[in-house]
Amino acid sequence: MDRIVGIETEYGCLLSEEEPHVNSELWPAKVKNHLFRNAEAGTIDLHYRDYEEPPGNGGFLRNGGRLYLDMGHIEYASPECLHLHDLVAYELAGDDLLQSSLIALGAQERVAFIKNNVDHHTGATFGCHENYLMKREAQFTPPILGTLLTFLATRQIFTGAGRVGQSNPLAFDFEPPQPETQVNFQLSQRADHIVNDIYQWVQFNRAIINARDEPLADYRKYRRLHLLIGDSNMSPYATALKIGTTACVLSLLEDGRLPRNLVLADAVQSTRDISRDPTQQWIVHLENGKTIGALDVQWEFHHLAQKYLRNSNAETNWLLENWGFVLEAIANNHQALIGGVDWITKKWLLEAFIESEGLSWDDPWLQSVDLEYHNIDPLRGLFFAVTPGKRIAEWNNNVRRSSATHVPPANTRASGRARAVAFFQDCNSPYVINWDSIACDNRDFLVMGDPFQTYNEEVDRFLAKPRTADIATDGGGS
Repeated sequence: MDRIVGIETEYGCLLSEEEPHVNSELWPAKVKNHLFRNAEAGTIDLHYRDYEEPPGNGGFLRNGGRLYLDMGHIEYASPECLHLHDLVAYELAGDDLLQSSLIALGAQERVAFIKNNVDHHTGATFGCHENYLMKREAQFTPPILGTLLTFLATRQIFTGAGRVGQSNPLAFDFEPPQPETQVNFQLSQRADHIVNDIYQWVQFNRAIINARDEPLADYRKYRRLHLLIGDSNMSPYATALKIGTTACVLSLLEDGRLPRNLVLADAVQSTRDISRDPTQQWIVHLENGKTIGALDVQWEFHHLAQKYLRNSNAETNWLLENWGFVLEAIANNHQALIGGVDWITKKWLLEAFIESEGLSWDDPWLQSVDLEYHNIDPLRGLFFAVTPGKRIAEWNNNVRRSSATHVPPANTRASGRARAVAFFQDCNSPYVINWDSIACDNRDFLVMGDPFQTYNEEVDRFLAKPRTADIATDGGGS
């Protein structure tokens, strides 16, 4: 991949019937506190990060990532990763941190974390945000942005997590939603909640692309593409495809190799239409008046990536081969993608359940089954009961890495940051840790503006500098 990438995942919290419902926001806080106070997974923030993140709300982890509370959800941000295998491994580390905490707290039978994006009861959505570092000089003209939106709207045919039913959120201009045909099952959990193509503010006007220019790196060299459209994937194979194909398309963009005349008439409407199409033809309307299927759109991007990116490295070759394999199987053999593409896997499980229990698609029982697919507990989550084919199983099994919860990637800025986290765990000096800097004593700071550098030596020298004595401790803390 050779591109700095990170994923932010918000987790739902599901309680058993005997656990008081009011504890749904209490447990994320309990788990966060356990990780920083007892498990020594990282260093807690001592300062306000913004008005919604007071001291103690979260902190950076020993693996270089970050964990914090966001609007009642626990959110895990992976460290910066340079390679696809690392990215998927560190995304899974968030699941491992949360599940190990529930076990340590003796709550795994009563509390579960759900890696999905919708609350069936309230209609709320919570996100899986992707972050891609790009060259500052990359051109984002309207045709280029339009072509990128076309890719993002159509990639859900293999990245979608699937969902039972539908949501009808307010439109961007807050018009009341119009009555719609009942949807039994759709490809994407986020599609119904995306109301704009490009927009700056996230919370109420969710867009496919978040336009806020916050590179978290040297702004003269880099920009950060922040995507809100993606689903959280249970399948590591699907996560690899989601990130890997998007990274390939961004390389085509930076090199001026994107396809021409492939701009959607309405990216938001097309996103929803593809997700809800029961025929799986996934026909979309282009700006030039023509129509095309989402599968054909993906093949166009795949052909260009093969032409210009093949043999860049072994990881890119793996990605291109599996991208093609998935597109062929979507057209001809869905069974080959069970355990690899989440919406196909979930639909297969639901259809078997409906047949065995004699249910209809509007039975509320199916929403509970839908949620249990996303349970991150390997002993309870329905995803883990599925046996994929060899190609998918090898990736899903081999990419899991127990050390990813506490050892950072060795080839990015996360490595130096993790050294600072470990140092501040064992001292009582004031500190500030950010994605692109660290500070001591509120006066001395080290800027880490290049995510491709580890900063190991610079961090070691910075931390070894003589400073004012550590804050004395009297041992009387609570």
